[in-house]
Amino acid sequence: MPLNLPNLLTWLRILLIPLMAGVFYLPDGSVTPFEANLLAAAFFGVAALTDWLDGYLARALGQTSAFGTFLDPVADKLMVAAALIVLIDLDRVAPLIGLIIIGREITISALREWMAKAGKSASVAVSFVGKLKTAVQMIAIVLLLYFDPIAGIPVALLGEILIWVAALLTLVSMGYYLLMAARAFRSPD
Repeated sequence: MPLNLPNLLTWLRILLIPLMAGVFYLPDGSVTPFEANLLAAAFFGVAALTDWLDGYLARALGQTSAFGTFLDPVADKLMVAAALIVLIDLDRVAPLIGLIIIGREITISALREWMAKAGKSASVAVSFVGKLKTAVQMIAIVLLLYFDPIAGIPVALLGEILIWVAALLTLVSMGYYLLMAARAFRSPD
């Protein structure tokens, strides 16, 4: 395992997961509900920024590695799944949303592994719709973790709308990746 800045940022993202989730389950009186919301949103927000930053730095510094390529998507999926489970527990996200998003992540991870073994991983490379889904999903989760209005802006409502948009984009991106995989297997090598 190469110890470089991009991989350290990925490990940081993984370490932020229990902090993000844990603030909601501290003993009563440890933090106020507002403080829990603020801390969880901040931890998740920092983690989401490291998701972008570690990939950028790995490419810019020439520090890409097989381990980083493996760990980065694992960290992303753990982070999103943990946040969704907490948000479902807090009744801020519908369980259906969690099933759609987490189910898609498992499905596409398995599809990518299968396509890599078949030598066709390029056909399921990250697409624009996948990147858009991720961006909308991350913003929605931050808003839903924060939850409280800011200067009269209904943060929770915005987060709820965006998480439904993210779920729709999740289904669209899953359909896209499945279609690309089917085409790759139909086309002659």
